[in-house]
Amino acid sequence: MTQNAAADVRHVTVDGQYRVWTRKVGHGPVTLLLLHGGPGCTHEYFECFEQWLSPDEYTFYYYDQLGSFYSDQPDDPSLWTVERFRGEVEQVRLALGLDDFYLFGNSWGGMLGIEYALEHQEHLKGLIVSNMTASIASYVGYLGELRDRMGPQKAETMKRHEAAGDYDHPEYQALLTELYNVHICRVVPWPEPVQRMFAHLATPVYNTMQGDNEFVVTGNFKDWNRWADLHRLTLPTLLSVGRHDTMNPADIEKMGELIPGSRVSICENGSHLSMWDDPDVYFSALKTFLNDVETGRFRP
Repeated sequence: MTQNAAADVRHVTVDGQYRVWTRKVGHGPVTLLLLHGGPGCTHEYFECFEQWLSPDEYTFYYYDQLGSFYSDQPDDPSLWTVERFRGEVEQVRLALGLDDFYLFGNSWGGMLGIEYALEHQEHLKGLIVSNMTASIASYVGYLGELRDRMGPQKAETMKRHEAAGDYDHPEYQALLTELYNVHICRVVPWPEPVQRMFAHLATPVYNTMQGDNEFVVTGNFKDWNRWADLHRLTLPTLLSVGRHDTMNPADIEKMGELIPGSRVSICENGSHLSMWDDPDVYFSALKTFLNDVETGRFRP
Protein backbone atom coordinates (compact mmCIF):
# COMPACT_ATOMS: atom_id res chain seq x y z
CA MET A 1 0.00 0.00 0.00
CA THR A 2 1.37 3.40 -0.94
CA GLN A 3 1.58 6.27 1.51
CA ASN A 4 -1.31 8.04 -0.23
CA ALA A 5 -3.40 4.87 -0.10
CA ALA A 6 -2.73 4.55 3.61
CA ALA A 7 -3.95 8.11 4.08
CA ASP A 8 -7.28 7.13 2.49
CA VAL A 9 -7.89 4.27 4.92
CA ARG A 10 -10.65 4.85 7.43
CA HIS A 11 -11.92 2.54 10.15
CA VAL A 12 -15.67 2.82 10.64
CA THR A 13 -17.29 1.92 13.97
CA VAL A 14 -20.27 -0.43 13.64
CA ASP A 15 -22.64 -1.80 16.25
CA GLY A 16 -21.18 0.78 18.61
CA GLN A 17 -18.06 -1.28 19.37
CA TYR A 18 -16.38 -2.88 16.34
CA ARG A 19 -14.23 -1.35 13.62
CA VAL A 20 -14.42 -2.20 9.93
CA TRP A 21 -11.77 -1.23 7.37
CA THR A 22 -12.51 1.02 4.38
CA ARG A 23 -10.32 2.73 1.80
CA LYS A 24 -11.22 5.45 -0.68
CA VAL A 25 -9.79 5.13 -4.20
CA GLY A 26 -9.99 7.89 -6.81
CA HIS A 27 -11.60 11.31 -6.80
CA GLY A 28 -14.05 11.23 -9.71
CA PRO A 29 -17.72 12.25 -9.59
CA VAL A 30 -19.17 8.72 -9.95
CA THR A 31 -19.14 7.00 -6.56
CA LEU A 32 -19.35 3.28 -5.79
CA LEU A 33 -19.28 1.25 -2.57
CA LEU A 34 -17.94 -2.28 -3.16
CA LEU A 35 -19.32 -5.29 -1.27
CA HIS A 36 -16.98 -8.29 -1.38
CA GLY A 37 -17.98 -11.92 -1.51
CA GLY A 38 -17.49 -14.82 0.81
CA PRO A 39 -18.91 -14.24 3.32
CA GLY A 40 -15.60 -13.54 4.99
CA CYS A 41 -13.51 -12.61 1.95
CA THR A 42 -11.65 -9.30 1.62
CA HIS A 43 -11.51 -6.38 -0.78
CA GLU A 44 -8.21 -7.66 -2.20
CA TYR A 45 -9.63 -9.40 -5.27
CA PHE A 46 -11.19 -6.08 -6.29
CA GLU A 47 -7.74 -4.53 -6.80
CA CYS A 48 -8.19 -4.99 -10.58
CA PHE A 49 -10.80 -2.19 -10.42
CA GLU A 50 -7.91 0.25 -10.09
CA GLN A 51 -6.70 -0.74 -13.56
CA TRP A 52 -10.09 -0.27 -15.20
CA LEU A 53 -11.79 2.65 -13.41
CA SER A 54 -10.01 5.96 -13.93
CA PRO A 55 -9.45 7.88 -10.67
CA ASP A 56 -10.48 11.07 -12.50
CA GLU A 57 -13.87 9.62 -13.39
CA TYR A 58 -14.67 7.39 -10.43
CA THR A 59 -14.45 7.25 -6.66
CA PHE A 60 -14.90 3.85 -5.12
CA TYR A 61 -14.65 2.52 -1.61
CA TYR A 62 -13.16 -0.78 -0.60
CA TYR A 63 -14.92 -2.07 2.50
CA ASP A 64 -14.04 -5.21 4.46
CA GLN A 65 -17.05 -6.47 6.34
CA LEU A 66 -16.89 -7.29 10.05
CA GLY A 67 -15.01 -10.52 10.71
CA SER A 68 -12.86 -10.13 7.62
CA PHE A 69 -9.06 -9.98 7.66
CA TYR A 70 -8.59 -6.19 7.77
CA SER A 71 -11.53 -5.52 10.11
CA ASP A 72 -12.25 -6.56 13.68
CA GLN A 73 -12.82 -10.30 14.09
CA PRO A 74 -14.98 -10.85 17.17
CA ASP A 75 -15.45 -14.44 18.27
CA ASP A 76 -19.23 -14.35 18.20
CA PRO A 77 -21.02 -16.52 15.60
CA SER A 78 -24.33 -14.78 16.35
CA LEU A 79 -22.99 -11.77 14.40
CA TRP A 80 -22.74 -13.67 11.13
CA THR A 81 -26.24 -13.24 9.71
CA VAL A 82 -27.66 -11.67 6.56
CA GLU A 83 -29.75 -9.24 8.59
CA ARG A 84 -26.85 -7.94 10.68
CA PHE A 85 -24.61 -7.45 7.64
CA ARG A 86 -27.43 -5.56 5.88
CA GLY A 87 -27.57 -3.19 8.84
CA GLU A 88 -23.78 -2.90 8.80
CA VAL A 89 -23.83 -1.64 5.21
CA GLU A 90 -26.17 1.16 6.25
CA GLN A 91 -23.88 2.08 9.13
CA VAL A 92 -20.92 2.24 6.75
CA ARG A 93 -22.90 4.34 4.27
CA LEU A 94 -23.78 6.85 6.96
CA ALA A 95 -20.23 7.01 8.30
CA LEU A 96 -18.77 7.62 4.84
CA GLY A 97 -21.44 10.20 4.03
CA LEU A 98 -22.61 8.41 0.89
CA ASP A 99 -25.89 9.22 -0.84
CA ASP A 100 -27.05 8.97 -4.45
CA PHE A 101 -24.26 6.46 -5.09
CA TYR A 102 -23.85 3.07 -6.76
CA LEU A 103 -23.83 -0.09 -4.67
CA PHE A 104 -21.77 -2.88 -6.18
CA GLY A 105 -21.81 -6.43 -4.83
CA ASN A 106 -20.10 -9.60 -6.05
CA SER A 107 -21.31 -13.09 -5.09
CA TRP A 108 -22.33 -12.91 -1.40
CA GLY A 109 -21.84 -9.17 -1.81
CA GLY A 110 -24.47 -9.29 -4.57
CA MET A 111 -26.88 -10.99 -2.19
CA LEU A 112 -26.10 -8.32 0.38
CA GLY A 113 -26.59 -5.62 -2.26
CA ILE A 114 -30.05 -6.97 -3.08
CA GLU A 115 -30.90 -7.05 0.62
CA TYR A 116 -29.72 -3.49 1.15
CA ALA A 117 -31.49 -2.14 -1.93
CA LEU A 118 -34.80 -3.72 -0.94
CA GLU A 119 -34.67 -1.76 2.32
CA HIS A 120 -32.79 1.43 1.38
CA GLN A 121 -32.92 1.97 -2.37
CA GLU A 122 -33.79 5.63 -1.85
CA HIS A 123 -30.09 6.21 -1.14
CA LEU A 124 -28.91 4.56 -4.35
CA LYS A 125 -28.41 5.88 -7.85
CA GLY A 126 -27.95 2.35 -9.13
CA LEU A 127 -27.27 -1.26 -8.13
CA ILE A 128 -24.76 -3.70 -9.63
CA VAL A 129 -25.35 -7.36 -8.78
CA SER A 130 -22.30 -9.27 -9.96
CA ASN A 131 -22.29 -13.07 -10.18
CA MET A 132 -25.22 -13.74 -7.85
CA THR A 133 -28.61 -15.34 -8.34
CA ALA A 134 -31.78 -14.56 -6.37
CA SER A 135 -31.89 -17.60 -4.08
CA ILE A 136 -29.53 -20.11 -2.53
CA ALA A 137 -31.80 -22.94 -3.71
CA SER A 138 -31.22 -21.82 -7.30
CA TYR A 139 -27.48 -21.67 -6.67
CA VAL A 140 -27.35 -25.13 -5.08
CA GLY A 141 -29.41 -26.66 -7.86
CA TYR A 142 -27.03 -25.34 -10.49
CA LEU A 143 -23.98 -26.49 -8.51
CA GLY A 144 -25.37 -30.00 -8.82
CA GLU A 145 -25.56 -29.60 -12.59
CA LEU A 146 -21.97 -28.38 -12.77
CA ARG A 147 -20.72 -31.33 -10.74
CA ASP A 148 -22.65 -33.78 -12.88
CA ARG A 149 -20.90 -32.38 -15.95
CA MET A 150 -17.65 -33.74 -14.51
CA GLY A 151 -18.96 -37.25 -15.10
CA PRO A 152 -20.71 -39.72 -12.78
CA GLN A 153 -17.54 -41.13 -11.22
CA LYS A 154 -16.14 -37.76 -10.13
CA ALA A 155 -19.52 -36.47 -8.97
CA GLU A 156 -20.16 -39.58 -6.88
CA THR A 157 -16.67 -39.40 -5.39
CA MET A 158 -17.33 -35.83 -4.24
CA LYS A 159 -20.70 -36.78 -2.78
CA ARG A 160 -19.19 -39.73 -0.94
CA HIS A 161 -16.55 -37.59 0.75
CA GLU A 162 -19.15 -34.92 1.60
CA ALA A 163 -21.45 -37.50 3.19
CA ALA A 164 -18.53 -38.60 5.36
CA GLY A 165 -17.58 -35.00 6.15
CA ASP A 166 -14.16 -35.76 4.74
CA TYR A 167 -13.59 -32.42 3.03
CA ASP A 168 -9.82 -32.46 3.50
CA HIS A 169 -9.26 -35.76 1.69
CA PRO A 170 -6.72 -35.24 -1.13
CA GLU A 171 -9.05 -36.89 -3.65
CA TYR A 172 -11.86 -34.51 -2.74
CA GLN A 173 -9.59 -31.48 -2.72
CA ALA A 174 -8.26 -32.36 -6.19
CA LEU A 175 -11.78 -32.50 -7.62
CA LEU A 176 -12.72 -29.29 -5.85
CA THR A 177 -9.68 -27.56 -7.37
CA GLU A 178 -10.72 -28.85 -10.78
CA LEU A 179 -14.16 -27.28 -10.36
CA TYR A 180 -12.73 -24.04 -8.98
CA ASN A 181 -10.39 -23.62 -11.97
CA VAL A 182 -13.36 -23.90 -14.35
CA HIS A 183 -16.11 -22.11 -12.45
CA ILE A 184 -14.51 -19.75 -9.88
CA CYS A 185 -11.56 -18.29 -11.80
CA ARG A 186 -10.31 -19.52 -15.17
CA VAL A 187 -6.97 -17.70 -14.98
CA VAL A 188 -4.46 -20.37 -13.92
CA PRO A 189 -2.51 -19.84 -11.81
CA TRP A 190 -4.94 -17.57 -10.06
CA PRO A 191 -3.97 -13.87 -9.99
CA GLU A 192 -1.99 -12.89 -6.92
CA PRO A 193 -4.75 -10.67 -5.41
CA VAL A 194 -7.20 -13.59 -5.71
CA GLN A 195 -4.74 -15.95 -4.02
CA ARG A 196 -4.12 -13.37 -1.31
CA MET A 197 -7.85 -12.95 -0.72
CA PHE A 198 -8.36 -16.70 -0.29
CA ALA A 199 -5.36 -16.87 2.05
CA HIS A 200 -7.07 -14.22 4.16
CA LEU A 201 -10.54 -15.83 4.08
CA ALA A 202 -12.27 -15.55 7.47
CA THR A 203 -13.36 -19.16 7.82
CA PRO A 204 -15.51 -18.62 10.95
CA VAL A 205 -17.74 -16.24 8.98
CA TYR A 206 -17.66 -18.32 5.80
CA ASN A 207 -18.38 -21.64 7.51
CA THR A 208 -21.21 -20.18 9.61
CA MET A 209 -23.05 -18.65 6.67
CA GLN A 210 -21.99 -20.68 3.60
CA GLY A 211 -20.54 -24.02 4.69
CA ASP A 212 -17.28 -25.84 4.08
CA ASN A 213 -16.66 -24.73 0.48
CA GLU A 214 -18.29 -23.18 -2.59
CA PHE A 215 -19.98 -26.46 -3.52
CA VAL A 216 -21.37 -27.28 -0.07
CA VAL A 217 -24.04 -24.93 1.34
CA THR A 218 -24.99 -25.87 4.89
CA GLY A 219 -24.72 -22.44 6.56
CA ASN A 220 -27.39 -20.17 7.97
CA PHE A 221 -28.17 -18.39 4.68
CA LYS A 222 -29.10 -21.65 2.92
CA ASP A 223 -32.82 -20.69 2.86
CA TRP A 224 -32.29 -17.18 1.47
CA ASN A 225 -34.73 -16.45 -1.37
CA ARG A 226 -35.66 -13.09 -2.90
CA TRP A 227 -37.26 -14.11 -6.19
CA ALA A 228 -40.67 -12.84 -5.07
CA ASP A 229 -39.25 -9.45 -4.07
CA LEU A 230 -37.20 -8.52 -7.13
CA HIS A 231 -40.06 -6.52 -8.65
CA ARG A 232 -39.69 -4.06 -5.75
CA LEU A 233 -36.27 -2.97 -7.06
CA THR A 234 -37.17 0.10 -9.07
CA LEU A 235 -33.69 1.61 -9.52
CA PRO A 236 -31.31 1.17 -12.49
CA THR A 237 -29.72 -2.25 -12.03
CA LEU A 238 -26.92 -4.10 -13.81
CA LEU A 239 -26.86 -7.89 -13.48
CA SER A 240 -23.54 -9.43 -14.50
CA VAL A 241 -22.68 -13.13 -14.80
CA GLY A 242 -20.04 -15.35 -16.39
CA ARG A 243 -21.04 -18.05 -18.85
CA HIS A 244 -18.94 -20.53 -16.80
CA ASP A 245 -20.11 -19.13 -13.45
CA THR A 246 -21.29 -21.08 -10.43
CA MET A 247 -24.45 -19.02 -10.95
CA ASN A 248 -26.77 -20.08 -13.75
CA PRO A 249 -26.83 -17.45 -16.54
CA ALA A 250 -30.47 -18.42 -17.16
CA ASP A 251 -31.26 -17.38 -13.58
CA ILE A 252 -29.63 -14.00 -14.09
CA GLU A 253 -31.61 -13.48 -17.31
CA LYS A 254 -34.78 -14.35 -15.37
CA MET A 255 -33.81 -11.77 -12.75
CA GLY A 256 -33.50 -9.25 -15.58
CA GLU A 257 -37.10 -9.94 -16.51
CA LEU A 258 -38.32 -9.48 -12.93
CA ILE A 259 -36.40 -6.30 -12.04
CA PRO A 260 -38.14 -3.53 -14.02
CA GLY A 261 -35.13 -1.28 -14.70
CA SER A 262 -32.42 -3.85 -15.19
CA ARG A 263 -29.84 -4.82 -17.78
CA VAL A 264 -28.07 -8.19 -18.06
CA SER A 265 -24.43 -8.62 -19.08
CA ILE A 266 -23.04 -12.10 -19.78
CA CYS A 267 -19.27 -12.53 -19.89
CA GLU A 268 -18.93 -15.38 -22.36
CA ASN A 269 -15.38 -16.23 -21.28
CA GLY A 270 -15.95 -15.49 -17.61
CA SER A 271 -16.63 -17.52 -14.48
CA HIS A 272 -17.49 -16.45 -10.94
CA LEU A 273 -14.64 -13.93 -10.90
CA SER A 274 -15.28 -12.64 -14.39
CA MET A 275 -13.65 -9.32 -13.49
CA TRP A 276 -10.44 -11.36 -13.78
CA ASP A 277 -11.10 -13.91 -16.52
CA ASP A 278 -13.19 -11.77 -18.89
CA PRO A 279 -12.26 -8.23 -17.80
CA ASP A 280 -12.78 -6.45 -21.13
CA VAL A 281 -16.43 -7.48 -21.33
CA TYR A 282 -16.99 -7.16 -17.59
CA PHE A 283 -15.70 -3.62 -17.17
CA SER A 284 -17.05 -2.42 -20.51
CA ALA A 285 -20.56 -3.36 -19.37
CA LEU A 286 -19.99 -1.77 -15.96
CA LYS A 287 -18.67 1.51 -17.33
CA THR A 288 -21.38 1.68 -20.01
CA PHE A 289 -24.05 1.15 -17.35
CA LEU A 290 -22.61 3.85 -15.09
CA ASN A 291 -22.24 6.30 -17.98
CA ASP A 292 -25.77 5.67 -19.23
CA VAL A 293 -27.27 6.28 -15.79
CA GLU A 294 -25.14 9.39 -15.26
CA THR A 295 -26.15 10.89 -18.62
CA GLY A 296 -29.80 9.93 -18.41
CA ARG A 297 -29.51 7.51 -21.31
CA PHE A 298 -30.04 4.33 -19.32
CA ARG A 299 -32.47 1.88 -20.85
CA PRO A 300 -32.93 -1.72 -19.65
